[in-house]
Amino acid sequence: MVTVGLLYPGHSAEDDYPALEARLDGSIRLPVVITSVGEDAHRVDALLDLGRAERLAEGAAELAAAEPDAVMWACTSGSFVFGHEGARTQASGVAQALGVPASSTSIAFVDACRTLGVRRVAVAASYPEDVAQHFVRFLTGGGLEVVSMGSHGIITAAEVGTLAPERVIEMVKAADHPDAEAILVPDTAMHTLEIVDDLEAAIGKPVLTANQVTVWKGLDLLGAVPSLPNLGTLFSARGTHP
Repeated sequence: MVTVGLLYPGHSAEDDYPALEARLDGSIRLPVVITSVGEDAHRVDALLDLGRAERLAEGAAELAAAEPDAVMWACTSGSFVFGHEGARTQASGVAQALGVPASSTSIAFVDACRTLGVRRVAVAASYPEDVAQHFVRFLTGGGLEVVSMGSHGIITAAEVGTLAPERVIEMVKAADHPDAEAILVPDTAMHTLEIVDDLEAAIGKPVLTANQVTVWKGLDLLGAVPSLPNLGTLFSARGTHP
């Protein structure tokens, strides 16, 4: 059984992962370790603190007991604010600490788009505008073109975790653009793993959500992404074997 360990900051949508594990009848283990949080705020200074090496190292030490085969820093904003080099440094630090491959949600978004052959994307961000623009720059630096971006000004992860599925669907529909080949939903604080297919049905194109690409990348690190039901195009046979 493959085990993808998850370092997740604070409490908002961390229950997405055990719920998915249960739906998959334990075929994939997704142990979650909650990393420490200074201030729950979608502000650049707070996010730089959230993703600092000491917090990740503490979480990695705790996660070692789960004996993961791969590890994901399950945080988008706490990785993209560091830029590509900083995000890679985060991942390499976790990998070195645990002796297994590691990555992060921000890196996963870029890699997932490449896997799907997607270059032009729209972004449905819960974050304030300035934080969302950091994500746009991260994507652009990864070779993607952002044709549309909607930001919703939500300051705390805790609030994002309370968003109803209907609100998430509205956000995705509002962010869509005729030129977008896929819609990216970049907050791991948002519950999305049960509604990926609903999101795709609402707009008729692939939707990549933070918790979805996090699980996908963890499996991809091991070269073993199975075709899984109800997780959108990325986990379909077409998505994982372009």
